[in-house]
Amino acid sequence: MVTPTALEAELFEVAGSVPDPELPVLTLQELGVVRAVRLRHADAVEVELTPTYTGCPAIEAMSLDIERALHAHGVREVTVRTVLAPAWSTDDISAEGRRKLREFGIAPPRTVRDPGPVPLELGPTRSGRSDAPDRSARPSDGTSAAPDPVRCPLCGSADTELLSRFSSTACKALRRCLACREPFDHFKEL
Repeated sequence: MVTPTALEAELFEVAGSVPDPELPVLTLQELGVVRAVRLRHADAVEVELTPTYTGCPAIEAMSLDIERALHAHGVREVTVRTVLAPAWSTDDISAEGRRKLREFGIAPPRTVRDPGPVPLELGPTRSGRSDAPDRSARPSDGTSAAPDPVRCPLCGSADTELLSRFSSTACKALRRCLACREPFDHFKEL
C-alpha cells in the first residue's frame, strides 16, 4: 500500500467531508465509502468511491458532490471512479458514524467482522428478551451463539421487533421498540 502524500491526505479529508445524500448526518468518510484520493498531476485528482451496494442510487449524487467539494478546494480536474473491490461492508462505518446514527435515531449496524457474506435467515422478527432471538447477523467469534440484539437508539432497550425488512432506503429495516413502543430504522448489516 502506497502512503498518501500530505496533499492527497488533505484532499481525502475534503472528499470525505461530503455528507451522504441519503443519510446527511454522516459524511462519506464516516460511512467508509471514500477509499482513496490520488494525485494524477498538479491540478488533477482521482477519487476511488465504493458504493454501499451494487446499484446504489446515491452513487451518482456522491460523485457529483465530491467533484464540487474538490473543485471548491481549488482542484481543476476531478475524476471519481467507482471501485467494487474490496466490497463495502457496514464494518467500514466509523465509530463516530455509528455514534451519529444512534443520536439521529437510527440503530447502527452490528459489527460482523467475519470475512465473507452475511448469511440470510428468514425467521423470527423479535430480538432482546423474546423467546425467538434475531439471527440476522453472525456472531463475531464464529460460534453459533445468537448475535447482539438490535438496540433501540431512543431508549437503549434490546427488546425490539422487526416490522419490515425494508425502510426508507434498501439498506435500512424498520423496527419497533417493545419497551418505549417507538418505531426506528436499523441500518442493516452487510
